[in-house]
Amino acid sequence: MRHHPLAAALAAGLGLSLLATSALAASPKAGGSLAQGPSSKAIRATPPPDAPLDPTAVAALQRMGAYLATLNAFEITADTTLDLVMTNNQLVQVGGQARYKVLRPNHFIIDVDSDLKKRRYIYDGRQFTLYSPDQGVYASVAAPATTRETLDRIWEKLHVALPLEDLFRWSQGSVRPADLQSGFGMGRASVDGVPADQYVFREGDIDWQVWIKAGPDPLPLKVVIIDRTDPAHPAYVARLKWNVSPSLSDSDFAFQAPADARRINFASK
Repeated sequence: MRHHPLAAALAAGLGLSLLATSALAASPKAGGSLAQGPSSKAIRATPPPDAPLDPTAVAALQRMGAYLATLNAFEITADTTLDLVMTNNQLVQVGGQARYKVLRPNHFIIDVDSDLKKRRYIYDGRQFTLYSPDQGVYASVAAPATTRETLDRIWEKLHVALPLEDLFRWSQGSVRPADLQSGFGMGRASVDGVPADQYVFREGDIDWQVWIKAGPDPLPLKVVIIDRTDPAHPAYVARLKWNVSPSLSDSDFAFQAPADARRINFASK
């Protein structure tokens, strides 16, 4: 993962010069092991005694990516949570929802509505726009001709990361086994009643997990990302609901600024 969705959940959109504020005036430390039970004592499990990187786990990622590449259009609703620790070490959980509309090869709209902020990200094949409805401001910049190039450009030039942008990259063959330090399967699980296979990976300073739908349509149904650079291990969780056959056209991705919205400039990185 080039830059992980946890960072994007907090910082996506902060490239807007008037929007660069720290979330809740808190350092983004996130609290608590995801394995803690009612007793608040960590439950420890031993990884499988196989090779650090199980080829079966890598094959599952590649199969998922190959399936995502077959989708010409899709919509996703992602219910998200982010664990934060305030500067006084008090634990806060931030909830939210992100809604994705994607039309290949070069259109997307992402609407983020969280306890921290609201943002809309629009790419119409020609320009990228970031809109903050609460503040009534937006910024637009010319964009490359493909989604992948646009993701790279807005990160490198504007330091803008999209929430869960790996959803785009997985479908473009970006699973790089050489970057994975370890990976293994945890077996069959269930996400909102849907059978799935759970996989656990370590990549650089990030631990991440993905629950992949069982059967012929291996969609990612849940993603967890943990940042190990902070001793508190901040975590981001997204549960994904998919529509793989939406009716979308180019006109659905046109941005019309509200009459009272004010255009500003991106702050360059």
